[in-house]
Amino acid sequence: MKTKSLTNKSYRFAFILITSLFFLWGFAHNLDPILIPHLKKSFTLTTVQATLIDSSVFIAYFVMALPAGFILKKYGYKIGIIVGLLLFAIGSFLFIPAANTQAYNFFLIALFVIACGLTILETAANPYASSLGDPETSTQRLNFSQSFNGLAAAMAPVIGARIILTKGFSDAELNGMTDTARRFALASEASSVKLPYFILGTILLLIAIVFAFTHLPSIQNNDKQEQGKSIFHAFRHKHLTWGVIAQFFYVGAQVSVFSLFILYATKSAGISQIQAADYLGACGIAFLIGRFLGTFLMKFIQPQTLLAVYAVINISLCMVAVLAHGMITVYAVIAICFFMSIMFPTIFSLGIKSLGGDTEYASSLIIMSIVGGAILPRVFGYISDATGNIQLGYIVPLICFAVIAVFGRSGYKIDKDGY
Repeated sequence: MKTKSLTNKSYRFAFILITSLFFLWGFAHNLDPILIPHLKKSFTLTTVQATLIDSSVFIAYFVMALPAGFILKKYGYKIGIIVGLLLFAIGSFLFIPAANTQAYNFFLIALFVIACGLTILETAANPYASSLGDPETSTQRLNFSQSFNGLAAAMAPVIGARIILTKGFSDAELNGMTDTARRFALASEASSVKLPYFILGTILLLIAIVFAFTHLPSIQNNDKQEQGKSIFHAFRHKHLTWGVIAQFFYVGAQVSVFSLFILYATKSAGISQIQAADYLGACGIAFLIGRFLGTFLMKFIQPQTLLAVYAVINISLCMVAVLAHGMITVYAVIAICFFMSIMFPTIFSLGIKSLGGDTEYASSLIIMSIVGGAILPRVFGYISDATGNIQLGYIVPLICFAVIAVFGRSGYKIDKDGY
């Protein structure tokens, strides 16, 4: 049988188009760390209340992952991607009435709709990118596509901070206002999100049209395993179960690190929000470099070995984030972002490896595990609020990386009988 190759023009163009999706959802996700301090200030929220932004996003992954898998099974990857793009666009446009009504709950609804679209896109794009080529290099290929997610992580905070965070009132101005005027002024700051999300929604509609008129190669499972019967049938694979667990903790760690970075850095290092946003951009750059370098290193080091080593390094860095003070804490978190870079695609690829007809359902299960991003940052927030020390929240990512280290050490292994 002829091996699929990215030298084939149809596969190469499809891979480029699919890879663009990784950048788009990365950009959307990495605007959330800007929204958290912005809406926290606008609506006078506690840290825990502000983490509802993450919860509304990542609960959608849990709710929509199974429907996404069914859509892919019944209608195929192309239709699934178009539906995902349209939901993504609708959620972006909902930011306009959310800002007009100045209602925090409306923002959460808009983010939930965006995340429903992202769930479908990620459920489709991760296995599709992984399948567009030689199975032996699937993990490298997925890491390469995910590198553009890292590019978005570098760009979104810097761009978003200058569009959103610079449009507010200073503390001195707010302190000089009456309570009523202050509440109105803070709520009105929410309107600065309208333009970036309107532009994003428009771009998404245009890309959906491009996908509608583009032929995407069909991806067929060529192994001899039976077709997946149900979502529970997929769980017979032990390495998939481990993959779901590891991804739950990884996403919880990533969201805790990125989304709460500005709140963390302003306290641990005593810098301004704009400075913190710039350092968050540096986190994105470190994440991007880590993805490309990790993809290269996988030519010489087994993906699971690199995953385990990186997880152990991050455990040490989390201890620095908890115990140290000043700019070293910021540098430690930037380093955490570098070593986190390969984790999502590597866990995903190892978790769905050799699943045959169970691949679509397995993809849905791993995407469902992204709900860790809704739960674990709130634990981070509770620890921060209860102790009055946001640095202690890094106990949560530390535990997460310990679980990932176990997956990279042994949990990835496929049983000899294939299960």
